[in-house]
Order: sequence, then C-alpha cells, then structure tokens
Amino acid sequence: MDQIVIFDTTLRDGEQSPGCSMNLKEKIEVARCLEKMRVDVIEAGFAISSPGDFESVKTIAGAVKDCCVASLARASVLDIDTAWDAVKEAAEPRIHLFIATSPLHMEYKLKMTPDEVLEAAATMTAHAKKYCSNIEFSAEDATRSDWDFLVKVVDAAIRAGATTVNIPDTVGYTTPEEMRDLIAYLRERVPDSDKAIFSVHCHNDLGLATANSLAGVVGGARQIECTVNGLGERAGNTALEEVVMAMRTRPQIYPYTTRLDTTQISRASRTVYNIIGQSAPLNKPIVGRNAFAHEAGIHQHGVLADKRTYEILTPESLGISVDNIVLGKHSGKHAVADRLRKLGYTLTQEELVACFEEFKVLCDKKKNVTDADLEAIAEHRTVTEETAEAEGYRLDWFSVHTSNFTTATCTVSLTKDGEKHEDVCLGDGPIDAAFNAIDKIVRPAEHTFDIYNIHSISEGKDTLGDVTIKLMSGGRTYTGKGLSTDIIEASITAYLKAVNKLCAATAKKEA
Repeated sequence: MDQIVIFDTTLRDGEQSPGCSMNLKEKIEVARCLEKMRVDVIEAGFAISSPGDFESVKTIAGAVKDCCVASLARASVLDIDTAWDAVKEAAEPRIHLFIATSPLHMEYKLKMTPDEVLEAAATMTAHAKKYCSNIEFSAEDATRSDWDFLVKVVDAAIRAGATTVNIPDTVGYTTPEEMRDLIAYLRERVPDSDKAIFSVHCHNDLGLATANSLAGVVGGARQIECTVNGLGERAGNTALEEVVMAMRTRPQIYPYTTRLDTTQISRASRTVYNIIGQSAPLNKPIVGRNAFAHEAGIHQHGVLADKRTYEILTPESLGISVDNIVLGKHSGKHAVADRLRKLGYTLTQEELVACFEEFKVLCDKKKNVTDADLEAIAEHRTVTEETAEAEGYRLDWFSVHTSNFTTATCTVSLTKDGEKHEDVCLGDGPIDAAFNAIDKIVRPAEHTFDIYNIHSISEGKDTLGDVTIKLMSGGRTYTGKGLSTDIIEASITAYLKAVNKLCAATAKKEA
C-alpha cells in the first residue's frame, strides 16, 4: 500500500474564505488539532499577505513539532524570502511557491507570455531551493492549462529543485476522468517525474473535489491537499475527512494508506466549526449530526440487527463517543476529568478547574449532563480568546421583561476594571433590548451582524444553547460565543465577547 501525504491548508485556503477568518490564538488551536490528528503538512498561511499572517505562520512553525509547516508564496523573490523567514524555525520547513499556467490566467492576470512563465517557474524554484530542500511548486489553474505546456513547466520546476509538484483544479472545473488522465500524462511525459511527489488540490465548485482528488491518486498523485470540513474559497476544497475515510473504507479500490489518526477527525471538525462560528450541515458527510442517525423504520430494523446494513463507517473510528455516560451533580472532578480525557481533550489544570466549575453550575440547571454537554463546555474553554477580551466588559447580571403585547425591556449590569456599569433599554424582543443596553454602556464602533446562530447541544428542553455571533466592522469580523441553558444569557455572553474584541481592535487602531 502506498502512503499518501495529507497536506492540510485549513489555515491558508480555508481561513481566507469569507466568514472563516481566525485570530492568531485560534489558528494555533487549529494547528494543535492538526498535529494531534497527524497530518503530514500544515500550510500555515500566506506569509507575505499581511503582518498578521507572517506572525501566525512564524508562531505555528515554532510550535509544531510533528508536522511539516509550509508557507505559500508567489513566484517572486520577496514572497519566497518572506516565506522562508516565517517557516525557517520549523522542525521541517517547506516553501510552497506557485504561478498560473492557464492561457486565461497568463494573459489577463499575469500579463506574461508562456515563455516568461516558464522562466519564472524555473528561476524562482531555484531561488527557493537555496533556503531548504523541501520545495513545493504549484501550477495554478493547471486543469485549464495546455497539457504539453504543463509538461514543460513541471519539468523545469523539478530540474530546479522542486520535490513536490502540485496540480491544482483551482476553480473546480475538471472531472475525475480528466484529473486521473492528467496526472498519469504528466508522470509519463515529464522526464524526471520520479524525482518529485505529484499532488492534487481540488476545489468543489461542481461538487467533485473529493472524487477528483481520489482520481488524481489513482493516476499517480501521492499527496492530497485538503481542509477540515472542506473549507475554502467559493464552494470550498476537498474535505480532509472525506478523502481519508474513503480510502480507509474502500481499500480494495484505493489501496493507499495515511498516517492520520482518524479518531481525531470529529474533534478537529468541531474545533474548526466552533472557531469560525458555524456548525456542520446536518447531512454533511462523515461529521454531520445525521451521519449516523436512522429514522426510517427499515433502516432502524437493519441497524439493530447488524450496524453494517446501513453504516459503512463506525462512529468510534472518527472519535465520536457512543458510550454516552451520564454525569450528574454528585460526580466528582476526577470523573469529569477522566471523561474529558476519553473524549480526546488534554486540558491544563486551570482549564480543568474552569470546566468542572461550569459543569457543576450546569448540573443545577439540568438533571443529566451528557458527553455532548461536556464537549461543548470543553470547546468553549479551550478555544482561546483575544487577550484584550479579559480586560473588557463582563456580565454581572441582567433582567428582562417581555410579552407579546408590550415592548421588551432589559436592564444589564456589566463590570470592567472593578467598576459596575448599568443601563436599561427597549428593544424589539428581549435579545434586541439586551444588545441595545450593552451598546449604551460599551459604545462600540459601528457594526453589522454577519452571523447570529443558536443551536442546541443535546436533546430536551433543558439543553444547553450554543450561540455564535459574528460582527462586521471595517472589513473585519469579530466572533463571540456563549453557552447556557438560558439562550438570552448565552446571547448576551456571545455579543459581549464579540463587542469586547471590536473595542480592543478599535483602541489598538487609534493608538
């Protein structure tokens, strides 16, 4: 069985898609999940794109020990130099440079002739090779390029020192048969094709990203570029969980292996969704809530007789707990710590104490605490927030009055630097009134609501409500999350966290 390299670009291609931006600490949290899942390569960002991206790539490169860390770079000296400065402290650094090779991109975007592109591919790959031995070259929009020209470009890149050659389906245009044939064609026609690993990077515009990536592997590619949950530009990228589990489930068709620990997939998926303020679609393959749910009677009968009748995967293989032990108010800290450890969480003593305190509060509000509740508490505690938020406003108490025949009112008491601030406001419902009262106290910069989501963690009327709010201001998004059996409290907490981040960014900008 051939080993397939899993190249994860959640922190670059995934993070740059609208609504999926992350701050530095959130990126580090995702990088830790990827390292624990044992992906081979983490593309940590596009170092030259901004000072923030450079800092995040550099920080992740220094923190990650068990994965190669890469930075993207255009085929230019400054881009490559910056990428190297960002990844040079990594245990295994990689420079990933790219240039477009399709007639459309060369003429209208690059305004370069094919000969100029060929020269740039060779000289810039050679320049990157001066820094390190691990060089990846990507031919952007390769699937809409002339195949014979692509042979020349790939040959030039390999001769200049590229050890991985990526063939991207940049706009999700190709089909599985075309991708398989293209990879096979290049491997056959490029003289030194055996000196480099061929890679595929497929977008999902036609819903074919996973199929195209697997077809590329059949054609001879030995690296798949993908993202957790399929995040990425437009319709997204190949979903890591889909290609990995497809190969694991159908080894007769795809006789390949990876070093991935699949039991970490569910945890990584939840962490990424939690950070970007979204939740998995119910029918999302592998990680959606309905992936292992059966409602039709004939399905239920089959599953009860033998799970293999309607389940080709096991929840356990993804790290989804089926041993849903119920904890209650008489459970001690050691029992909670043991359950969290079995669910895949490695917490500091401080985080464990905070989780246990929140667990005890929850026990007073609902009779039984499930694994889903514990996971939600742990996710909210372990996904780090901006440092400035700790110095912002915190909720002391609130009081609402609402009905279907009077205007809602809310009184909010907030604390900052030991000083209490109270105000009352009207609104179109209790949550609007609460947000208006917070705005009167905090006076944040002008903003709009990009996302306001509420979803239940488990079943029952006493379930935890998980609220995600994303504010948009000045072209940036600010995320806040709240968790409570009271959705008004959860909403206030989430809004306050987002507003604190907005105020901190505003103060920093003014300074």
